[in-house]
This record gives sequence, structure tokens and C-alpha cells, in this order.
Amino acid sequence: MAIIITDECINCGACEAECPNTAIYEGGVEWTFAEGTELTGQVNSKTGISADADEELEPISYDLYYIATDKCTECKGFHEEPQCAAVCPVECCIPDEDHVETEEELLAKKAMLHCE
Repeated sequence: MAIIITDECINCGACEAECPNTAIYEGGVEWTFAEGTELTGQVNSKTGISADADEELEPISYDLYYIATDKCTECKGFHEEPQCAAVCPVECCIPDEDHVETEEELLAKKAMLHCE
């Protein structure tokens, strides 16, 4: 499953630099599929988003850091554990029960994001 950032977030930004997929954004910042990945052209995500990889998409949160579910792989294929959760000083990076994915699905998402 993807990781979410709860409203206990203190906006310290420690998580953002740790994400190997550039899936974490500051509140209010638009996100793209292309940033931090090798995606180009049209992307059709598992959550139903259809957009050009470079298209700026609406922020998921305007007040707190957020994770773009379609880019989160829980660090599978990169690290043993989600790095956002490992560095979060208030433990607000938790599994997203609304977006459950198997390890195989997460590794396939990693391969898709990084054109492997």
C-alpha cells in the first residue's frame, strides 16, 4: 500500500528529500508524474488519473506535506522500509489503508516509474 501523511505533520520537510520516487510534496505545490521518474508522454494511473507526465496536477493537500499515491512504492526496490516513515520525527507517515498494494504491485510500479 502507499504511505500517507497524517494531519499530525509538523511540516518539517524531513521526508521529502528521502523519497526515491519524488512522491512527497510540500502542501500547495503541484505535482507531476515526470518529476523524479523517467516517465514521459501519457500516463494512466491505477487510481484513475490520466495525464501527460509533465502536466502539473492539483496538490493533494494545501496545508501539509503530502504523498502522491500514484508515485509511492513504499521504497520497495530501493530500501528495506519506507524512508519517509523512518525519518519522520512525529511518526505521521503511515500505511494508507485506502490504497493497498502487494509487494509485487509496488515493484511493478517502481519499474514503470523508472522505465526498467
